[in-house]
This record gives sequence, C-alpha cells and structure tokens, in this order.
Amino acid sequence: MITRLKAKSEGKLAKQICKVVLDHFDKQYSKELGESWNTVRNILITPSLWQYAILLNRFNYPFELEKDLHLKGYHPLFQGSLSYYPNSMKCYLSQTPSRMPSEKHQVGNLKKYFLLNAASLLPVLALEFRDGEKVLDLCAAPGGKSVALLQCAYPGYLHCNEYDSLRLRWLKETLESFIPHPLINVIKVSGLDGREMGDAQPERFDKVLVDAPCSNDRSWLFSSDSHKAAWRIHQRKNLPVLQVELLKSAIKALRPGGLLVYSTCTLSKAENQDVINEVLNSCSNIVPVDITGVARTCSKDFTFAPTGQDCGLLVIPGEGKAWGPMYVAKLKKIMSTGKW
Repeated sequence: MITRLKAKSEGKLAKQICKVVLDHFDKQYSKELGESWNTVRNILITPSLWQYAILLNRFNYPFELEKDLHLKGYHPLFQGSLSYYPNSMKCYLSQTPSRMPSEKHQVGNLKKYFLLNAASLLPVLALEFRDGEKVLDLCAAPGGKSVALLQCAYPGYLHCNEYDSLRLRWLKETLESFIPHPLINVIKVSGLDGREMGDAQPERFDKVLVDAPCSNDRSWLFSSDSHKAAWRIHQRKNLPVLQVELLKSAIKALRPGGLLVYSTCTLSKAENQDVINEVLNSCSNIVPVDITGVARTCSKDFTFAPTGQDCGLLVIPGEGKAWGPMYVAKLKKIMSTGKW
C-alpha cells in the first residue's frame, strides 16, 4: 500500500516537472557544477526535500511560537557565526524538511512570522544595515528581503522599488502585513524601472540591495506551460544584460563609501559571476569586498560551491541543507575617476 502511494506520488511529481527546463539545466549545470549537480538536481526536483526557515517578526513577536520551535528541535540561524548579526533578527531552522502554515493577510493585523529560504537572508546580512541609514531595495517584490532588512535596524529612509505592477501590489501587501504604521512613514514604495533609479536618485543611498530578476531555478523547473518555458530559456541569454544595467543604475544611486549587494536565486554563472566581473571591469568606482569568511563560518547550515571570486558566494542545495540556490556578491563604491 505504502509503495503504491509512493509510486503514485512520484508519478504525479514527475508530471509537474517541465522536461524542457530540466534538460536545459542538466546540460548547463552538469558543466558548471560538475558532480555536485546530481545532488542539487535531486533536491530541486523533489519539493518534499525542501526546507523552510521561520523569520520571526520583531514588530509582533511570537514568544509562544518561539518556545514551541525550541521544543520541536529548531535552532537559530547564524548566532555567533557572523560578525554582523543583529540581536533583533530571529530566524529558526529545522534540520528536517518541514513547513509551517502561512499566515493569511489581514488588514490591520501584523503577521508573526515569515516563511523563507534561509539563504535569502545572506544578501540582507551582507549589507550590514545600521540604524538611521538610507537604503534602497531596487527589485523588492515580493518583499521578503525588505521585511528582513527591517528586522535588522531602523532606517532613516527605506526605498522599496518594483517595476512589475502585479509584483508591486504583492510587495505593498507584504509590507502592510509585517510593518507597523509609524515605521511605514519612513518607507517609500515605487514602481520605477530600476534602470532609471540611478539618474532619479543619484548618490542618495548608504546601502543598495539588487536582488535581480533572474532565471529562478526552483520555479522554472515546475513551469506548467512547456511552450512558455521554452521561450523563457530562449530569452535567458538576455537576462545578464538587464542585470548589468540594474547594477550600474544602483551604483549611481549609491553614495561614495556605500555598500552594494547583488543577489539572484539561480545557479547560472552567466547571471552571477559573469555579471559581477562585467561590472568590476567596466566601473572603476566599484571594488569587490571579500566575503569568503561567510562560507567558512556558515558551513554548518549551508552548502557552498566555488565561485572563483572573493566577493561572491553561491549557496547550492545539499543533503540536509536544502537552501538555495542563492548567489550573493558584495561591492563597495569609491570616489570615481571618471571611467564608466
């Protein structure tokens, strides 16, 4: 009976996977990741192996839930392993695949927790956000990283931008669900094309996060329309051009001395390392920031693949550590010498 149910479940899962995308990934990532791709592949095509972290909302703190998580064997993420980790951020992980029910959006009621891929906190923490700073989240929807930023510190000003109109509505709802009204007053939400932000807000921000549009490996694998999936794959080669343009706009919006973090949720070298190398080679006012120490101190909870960059990390799904894909790169703006 159990065997039949398992076979039925696996058969249903196999139907959900888009073969066009999987074949494309097999060809690309077996070259880029080598033998690691076999493990990554197995996790990506098996949602039952996926893990979900629980980020507690400090603006409606769930003390009872926190006690319950401890009793169930959840452990806090990052504590003691990173030089920058604010006490106000509380995120809990389980070593086994599990998922808490999502809370429903209710106007006027703040949610107590946010479910997320734990690796998505790495770009937020890499920004080293401090109280009073002006921060830009250039591609902010659905809003998880903006919410995470606000768990770290109180901004002088937070600008959350999202160009896509549907995702912009999602972003606004997320902020309403987690952030109290007094803090909303220092948050601006806009729908500007991110490539125009640098000219609209030159050197305004202390920190900029560019969580760029990318070929989201997890969601693409489960594309229901194979024709649309094939079109996406064909268009994939254009994404690095957009990503570089977004980064250059972000650099313009960043003040000299400020930090910029670039992130994606894809394994693709063309959208990750190659994009950062292009920016470093073409913008003399940007320098890399070494974050290799994060891979050393966080290896208990994450599996990292080599990137060939001191400023770039790539989290890949691993056994018992099914977080990622998540690429993170950290850059700093210096005084310009005029080259662009």
